[in-house]
Amino acid sequence: MHPLLKRLRLELPIIQGPMAGVSTPAMAAAVSAAGALGSIGVGAADAEATRTMIRAVRERTDRAFNVNVFCHQPATPNAAKEAAWLARLAPEFARYGAKPPSRLTEIYASFLTDEAKLDVLLSEKPEVVSFHFGLPRREQIEALRTAGIVLIATATSLHEAQQAAAAGIDAIVAQGYEAGGHRGAFDPRGVDDRLGTFALTRLLVEKLAVPAIAAGGVMDGAGIATALALGAAAAQLGTAFIACPESLADAAYRAALFGPQAAHTVMTSAISGRPARCLSNRFTAFGSQIPVEEIPDYPIAYDAGKALHAAAKAKGEFGYGAQWAGQGAPLARALPAAELVSQLAKELAAAQRA
Repeated sequence: MHPLLKRLRLELPIIQGPMAGVSTPAMAAAVSAAGALGSIGVGAADAEATRTMIRAVRERTDRAFNVNVFCHQPATPNAAKEAAWLARLAPEFARYGAKPPSRLTEIYASFLTDEAKLDVLLSEKPEVVSFHFGLPRREQIEALRTAGIVLIATATSLHEAQQAAAAGIDAIVAQGYEAGGHRGAFDPRGVDDRLGTFALTRLLVEKLAVPAIAAGGVMDGAGIATALALGAAAAQLGTAFIACPESLADAAYRAALFGPQAAHTVMTSAISGRPARCLSNRFTAFGSQIPVEEIPDYPIAYDAGKALHAAAKAKGEFGYGAQWAGQGAPLARALPAAELVSQLAKELAAAQRA
């Protein structure tokens, strides 16, 4: 076992992806109790909701778990761009007898400016806090480290990983282009080399002293074994847990995950304003020809995306949902979280023996 896993008292080199809006305290607790590292995503939650979720996990297990926050740069409002975006979306709303919102707002704050959420983390002291979309401010990192919390950050390139290591982060998630959900890129408008999971993992293992965690396209024990063989300390799986009964994924999302859309995931910025891998649906088709510079900043664009999904869903159309999933989606299984972890462990052992 890697020293990082020993430090967290883990029995398995498996991390359940945080998946804000999909993962739950029940899922995180079940995964942690089974010997892996469960996670909750609180990027879209306020401070008190974050506290409630942390305590809900603790009510179910005394094992270590991860709390994930979003460190995106706060959005820059642009009234003209946002009005144009709402006008572009108006015909889609009209299909379902609805009108777009009159204006858009930044629907949740970045951890960079959320001192109340930092205070909750410092008082509740989860064993692990992880960062997506960038790094916290130096003083935030120092405060969390002083509290004895293990810190993990997502990187999509060696350069981002080097920044994380230099900032004192304990481990880095090597998020390959295969991964479902939002790209963890520090600058969503910057150049993306679209490195695959295993190429990025090897780069981090060879070039950095901090542990790497492979994420993207890993769905079973054979994938975990491959990540470990490449030098990763662990593998992080998100899409593999979407179909668990503890997940918040609705029936339409689950049906899409087990339908033909699973073989055709799409990277899109149209839903939220940042690149994210989604099951192919009406929203990804709509956004496929739209220049990214015409889409409002994240999460302002997400305000419109959520409103459109709600309007369509009310009329029985579920194709505008944020149905995030990675390229390994066709390998998804509908198992309780603890049972899935057990199956992954058996597959990992069999792969390593082979």
